[in-house]
Amino acid sequence: MNTTCEHCAGPMPIMARAHAKTCSPRCRKALSRAKARNPLPVELTTRDRWVRRSADKRPLTVAGMAASSTDDRTWSTHKDAAASTVGAGLGFVLSDVDDIVCLDLDHCLNPLTGQLAPWAAAVIRDAGATYVEVSPSGDGLHIWGRADVRQGRRIRRPDGTAVEIYGTGRYIAMTGRRHGSSPSILADLSAVVSKLTAR
Repeated sequence: MNTTCEHCAGPMPIMARAHAKTCSPRCRKALSRAKARNPLPVELTTRDRWVRRSADKRPLTVAGMAASSTDDRTWSTHKDAAASTVGAGLGFVLSDVDDIVCLDLDHCLNPLTGQLAPWAAAVIRDAGATYVEVSPSGDGLHIWGRADVRQGRRIRRPDGTAVEIYGTGRYIAMTGRRHGSSPSILADLSAVVSKLTAR
C-alpha cells in the first residue's frame, strides 16, 4: 500500500484502499491530467539521460552548449531538460547501462492524413503494446522498448525507406506526440528486432 500520494506527496488517508495511488479525488484527477499531458513512459523520464536538441537535431545541454551521446556529464534530468528553453525540443540518450532501444521508421506516416504505410503497420503490430511517437519530421515514427542492441543498424527497404535500430551511443530527438493509442510503457522488442535484422 502506498503511504504517500503520487500527485501531492501528502500522506494517504488511513482508510485508503490498498491499491489507491492518490489521497483524494482531486489528486486522482490532477494525476490523470498530468499523465495525459506527458505521455512519455516513466522508464524514460526517471533516467538522467536527457538533452535538448537544436532545430537541425544536434544535441545540446540545458545551458545551450554542445552535448554528447557518449558523455554523461552533458546529460540532465527530464525535469531540467523539459524546463529549459534552449533549442527546439528534447532528446533522450541511449546508453549501454540498460536495454532501452528505439526503432526509427523513416517516411512511413502521411503527416496530412495520418495514414501509416503497410510495412510500418506490420512493424508496429509486431512490436505490441509499447510507446510509439511521431518523429520531429512528422512523417516517421519512433518505437520505444527493450532489447539487447549494442550495435546500431540501418535496414534499407526495397522502396527506399529505412528502419534504424539503436540501443547505445545515440540520442533520439523526442516529440512527446504519441502515435495513436500507444501506451506509456516499454515492451520487450527482442522478437521484432530479431525479425528485422534477420532480413
